[in-house]
Amino acid sequence: MLRLSIIGCGLIGEKRARALQSALLTDKAKLVSVYDVNSDKAAKLASTFGCEAETQMEALAARQDTDAVIVCTTNNAMAPATLLCLQNGKHVFAEKPAGRNTDELRGMRRAALEMNRVLSVGFNHRFHPALQKAKKLLDSDAAGPLMYIRARYGHGARVGYEKEWRGNPELSGGGELLDQGVHLIDLSRWYCGSLNLAFGRVETFFWEMPVEDNGFLLLQSPEGKARAFLHASCTEWKNLFDFEIFGRTGKLQISGLGRSYGEEQLTFYKMKPEMGPPDKELWNYPGEDTSWELELDAFVQTVAGKAHPDLATIQDAIEAVSIVEAAYAASRPLRGPHL
Repeated sequence: MLRLSIIGCGLIGEKRARALQSALLTDKAKLVSVYDVNSDKAAKLASTFGCEAETQMEALAARQDTDAVIVCTTNNAMAPATLLCLQNGKHVFAEKPAGRNTDELRGMRRAALEMNRVLSVGFNHRFHPALQKAKKLLDSDAAGPLMYIRARYGHGARVGYEKEWRGNPELSGGGELLDQGVHLIDLSRWYCGSLNLAFGRVETFFWEMPVEDNGFLLLQSPEGKARAFLHASCTEWKNLFDFEIFGRTGKLQISGLGRSYGEEQLTFYKMKPEMGPPDKELWNYPGEDTSWELELDAFVQTVAGKAHPDLATIQDAIEAVSIVEAAYAASRPLRGPHL
């Protein structure tokens, strides 16, 4: 039984706490304590999930009855919380992007290596069923050799969005490309392998904030055999997730992530020898989003010594955020009608 604590009791912290009580994890993991800078949030989460609320992060990190910590803070607090837990001998599962920049992430990697502890990063989209199924089909060569990826991910934000922590670069480290776009980068690397930035541009079109509301990327593999065209946006107005993988003999298209993004689907377009309209096979995934518990189960397995192949590492986060940073560097000064 892996004993876990959570730092950060907002929306994501609650999702992780709920995942730990799922049927998949109830006999494998136990939530023992939580902490948040807002003590009322911590007390509420502790009451809901039957654990203790700590009033000091240092006290949570030092607990003898905790083996691992899930860090669900704002981006600026990720590195300090993770380092504190690692230095206290805890394994850590940090939500994406795990920090504001690669300097912070590399410091976390060094600490994990020095303490010989597992440090995983929460790229939960890898564990969505449609994306998992697409990975299996691609790995089995069902769509032929991969040629390129085209993907879009976006939302419409909400009134006052530009005043939230994500619009403050001191707290967030970046805008939409670092927030949702990093998922697209990670998934593209998961399918393609190593990718480098060929073109990157971020813009602030609508929201009056000093970070971008849109990011546009062209990535390519070092040998030039695979490419990814990615667009992350918080001016989408209608929440959207659309991820297309093009092979030489077919296309895999994942659309929706459930809830406001629409029902999750995978469509396999199979090219005919004579070409023309392809055959089509469709899988629907209408149930609740199980990626949160599946990913934590992979973390539990990894801590137990059985590394899970789909669980993102701190190195995966470093590679993804490196691409974000390269796009930021290519876009300076940030352009937009309000800047």
